[in-house]
Amino acid sequence: MRNFTASLSLLTLLAVAGCAPLQAGVGPTGPGDPLDRFFSQELDWENCGAALCAFATAPLDWDNPENDGVVSLALVKYEARQQALGSLFVNPGGPGASGFDFIFESVDFAVGPRLRDSFDVIGFDPRGVGRSSPVSCASSDDDLDYFFFGQVDAEPDSREWEEELLKESVRFGQECATHTGELLEFVDTRSTVYDMDLMRHLVGDETLNYLGYSYGTLIGALYIDTFPARVGRIVLDGPVDPGASQFDLVLNQYRGFEEALVSYMTRCGVNDSCAFPGTLEQRLQAVSGLYDALAETPLTHSDGRMLDDTQFRTAMVTTLYAQSSWPFLTQMFEEVQQGVTDTAFLLVDFYYDRVDGVYQNNSMEAFVAINCLDYPVERDDVVLADQAAQLLAVAPYTARPDGLGDLVCQNWPYEPRLTKGPVRGVGAAPVVILGTTGDPATPYNWAVSLNDQLENSVLLTLVGEGHLAYDENDPCINEPVDTYFVTGEIPEDGLQCQR
Repeated sequence: MRNFTASLSLLTLLAVAGCAPLQAGVGPTGPGDPLDRFFSQELDWENCGAALCAFATAPLDWDNPENDGVVSLALVKYEARQQALGSLFVNPGGPGASGFDFIFESVDFAVGPRLRDSFDVIGFDPRGVGRSSPVSCASSDDDLDYFFFGQVDAEPDSREWEEELLKESVRFGQECATHTGELLEFVDTRSTVYDMDLMRHLVGDETLNYLGYSYGTLIGALYIDTFPARVGRIVLDGPVDPGASQFDLVLNQYRGFEEALVSYMTRCGVNDSCAFPGTLEQRLQAVSGLYDALAETPLTHSDGRMLDDTQFRTAMVTTLYAQSSWPFLTQMFEEVQQGVTDTAFLLVDFYYDRVDGVYQNNSMEAFVAINCLDYPVERDDVVLADQAAQLLAVAPYTARPDGLGDLVCQNWPYEPRLTKGPVRGVGAAPVVILGTTGDPATPYNWAVSLNDQLENSVLLTLVGEGHLAYDENDPCINEPVDTYFVTGEIPEDGLQCQR
């Protein structure tokens, strides 16, 4: 048996996009302009606990704002504790992660105290996500479980197996269209960029101050390229490479998680226990053996879900995002060798934001929908087979590609709206890029590439393991970043900090 999500590239990050019909000068031009109703609205901030909350309205289709369709955007704001220098928008990544919840629940984790003092810190849910107009792909949590955890009955790699995967992929896309409606066609990242510029205008800022993490850097990079004259102070932490092809992004990420596993195995047993004896090669081979065993004979969890090779990989890479999570990886390896699945599904449910069978938000549904609109889709069997071979070559211990590609996006109800391409940000104010050398999710070379592409940027490097830099609270990184936001002083280009 094999999990249905084998047909979905769940850990693939976005390729950057450009869309010719949208123009950088978007905004109302005068009375009668269809955009005037959006740019003239006033935000009604209301108390929501310790913060203020509001909703904005944006065009469903930025190419055709005269149409009746609209999107609701949820914002949350913590006002500056001292004199405000303006607003600071923050996005935590994803796609599909709630920027509203990120700021509402953990504003002091998202930004440092100097930024809390000096800015109105604003989080928002992008279109398709959470409290904004949401994507929905199922009637119940059980329906989502069927897609994410249901098993293919046919013999792996048989024609019947491929047909079953295809049927479920098509069904899932159709369910998303049925439950979401016309919004599903317009949850692409470029539309979110235009939404963010609208929100910047509505809070009264002439330029955008923005801190983007992970996928949030893609939103930021596109904003810089689309609205260079409106760039204020922008920091992009753990960036996606805007100039890489979709497959290059996937390949680099597979390589990144492979290297993170090697780093873990190299240090395994030095200061704590290790689930595998022997040399580094023997330990890695043991992981490969677990993959193969679970693909052949999945383990049954207490709730009936099956731990196969797909969910095993999800659990494993979840721990590889941060070195602090490595003890969970050790515990999972020890348990799985004994036929125990508790820690594995603890990690899987953390990834899916699922608690006691209940999905806490629509992040995974939005993740799929946004990716399918932003990615170019490869359908050529020969190319897909070659790509699968390349993935296996760079990640022999963590990759199990089947050569089918992303069946869900191949059969999505709407074609991708965007085409990939590099960014330049001609004429934009200086931008700060943060990269971590051992980042498996957004490999360091993506930060280097983005720095090379942008006309006016500096690169700060954190030498160490894990995803992202600013959230590590390293003064070597955080102090120049905070100073840049507060004073505009540009950090030293090429600064390197040791974790």
